[in-house]
Amino acid sequence: ALGVWRTQIRDTHQRASLFSFWELLPTRAEPLRKKKKVDPKKDQAVKERLKKRIRKLEKATQELIPIEDFITPAKLLDKARQRPQVELSFEESERRALLLKKWSLYKQQEHERERDAIRALVAAQQEALQELQLESPELYSEAIKRDPGLFPFEKEGPHYTPPVADYQPPEGRYNDITKVYTQVEFKR
Repeated sequence: ALGVWRTQIRDTHQRASLFSFWELLPTRAEPLRKKKKVDPKKDQAVKERLKKRIRKLEKATQELIPIEDFITPAKLLDKARQRPQVELSFEESERRALLLKKWSLYKQQEHERERDAIRALVAAQQEALQELQLESPELYSEAIKRDPGLFPFEKEGPHYTPPVADYQPPEGRYNDITKVYTQVEFKR
């Protein structure tokens, strides 16, 4: 009985020292809150409402906003408004094909002349810069600096249609006819 008693003392001593160590540490826990008692009927009703809402959303797909550009107005689909097909004679179709070929050849030659002129100008400029570098490095460094007055660059390009002589540009006022679409949401 003596041996059993010693072991009990030894165990209590070890446990006591361990517990006293944990008692020294500050405790930072909050007291436990009371759990709300949930009525099972209310909980079931909430779940049923949620399931019903999900079913309703699955049935009614979201309404897509129509793209106005892809919808042809009904007044333009009228058969009376369509132009009749013009049957060209063989001579006229050949004349137009030949005219198109001549125009393509003319534009190609114009492009080649312009490209050759630009190449000649760039080659002359490079040669002049090399000569200037040999003569005066200070002038060369000034010559290759970027010109801030060079841009903005404006160019009037070729037009495929001539300008309308008596065209009056709008004053800036316009009627906004943009349609506004809203998505319909289901009530909760």
